[in-house]
Amino acid sequence: MRRWEEAKKPKARIEIIPMIDVMMFLLVFFVLLSLNVIPALGVKTNLPSASTAHDLQVNTNAVITIPVTGDVQLEGKSVSIDALPQVLKDKQQPNVKLSIVLNADKGVDFQKVLDVLDALKGHGFDAISFATKRK
Repeated sequence: MRRWEEAKKPKARIEIIPMIDVMMFLLVFFVLLSLNVIPALGVKTNLPSASTAHDLQVNTNAVITIPVTGDVQLEGKSVSIDALPQVLKDKQQPNVKLSIVLNADKGVDFQKVLDVLDALKGHGFDAISFATKRK
C-alpha cells in the first residue's frame, strides 16, 4: 500500500506587530494630549506678572476672562458686562460667598477692567481677585 504524505496545514497565528503599532499610536496621542501639545478649548491670555503673586486656592467659584479682544467671558462663555452680575447671582449658592477671579490679559484696556469691577462691586460682589503669573 502506498501512502501519500499529507500537506501540513499552517496553524493560525496572531500577528503582534500591527497590535504594537496601534498601541504606540494610542500612547503618543494620550501623551501629547496630557502635555497640552494639542491645545484645549479656551481663550489664551497673556497674564501680567507680580512679585507678590501666590497660588490660586481651590475654592474659586467663578472665573471671568477678558482677552485682548475685550470680550468678557464667564467660564469660557461670552457675556455682556450688564448681564454679568445677574449670571453670577444665578450661579451663587445660598449662604455661600462667591469668589471671583478676574483673568485679564495685560494688553486689555484698563477701562474695560474697571467697567467689569464696577459692575461687580455695584451688585455686592466684593471677593474679587486678579490672576497673575510669577516673575
